[in-house]
Amino acid sequence: MLLGRFLATPARRMVTPIAAAAVGSGRSFATTPALLNLRYEGLRIASVKEPAPEHTAAAVVNGQIQENFALIDPAHYTVLLFYPLDFTFVCPTELTAFSDRSDEFAKLGAKVVAVSVDSAYSHLAWTKQPRKEGGIAGMKIPLVADLTKDISRSYGVLLEDEGIALRGLFIIDKKKVVRTLQVTDLSVGRSVDETLRLLSAVKEFDDTGCVTPCGWTRGQKTILVEKAAEYFSTSA
Repeated sequence: MLLGRFLATPARRMVTPIAAAAVGSGRSFATTPALLNLRYEGLRIASVKEPAPEHTAAAVVNGQIQENFALIDPAHYTVLLFYPLDFTFVCPTELTAFSDRSDEFAKLGAKVVAVSVDSAYSHLAWTKQPRKEGGIAGMKIPLVADLTKDISRSYGVLLEDEGIALRGLFIIDKKKVVRTLQVTDLSVGRSVDETLRLLSAVKEFDDTGCVTPCGWTRGQKTILVEKAAEYFSTSA
């Protein structure tokens, strides 16, 4: 009933900050039939099996500020890593961990891209701070500046009142479709191992058509749906 009243509200009363930002950015949205109501479309955020929001923004790449950096590279899988703020506490442990293992992502055909609401100049200053002092020196992954907060908002991770992003992690395939989505509270750091496992599982299905059972890691048995009985007969 609440949703019905919401969708029935006259269009002039539906102009929210999120809707205005979506319209102003010119972003397009997937046409899931249930969500074709144009008054609702502006509120949509990134969802699994839907096209990922595309953005360009300033970023620190290999120690230099690069303007108009594209968030998604269709030649690779993209692991999109949102974090709250530069010069904080959990964030440097995550960023250095993902950076130090970026070669493992590259072997799976993926690039890791980190995003926060800080400026590119803040990112650059942080990359110059030694790790022993809480910095992220030696950063191998791009750090995108989301000063307008449009990127964080479009991925559904922005805390509007605080003006910072939750710890969102998205795996996006080469067709620019969101395949996995994980969001944790500000206090909870993420796992590089689990992210690599999820990326491997997504790639396994794309490469072979096989689905992956609970806890699957690369090299273990997968399931070909048409022959699932064979898997269960040997794995029970």
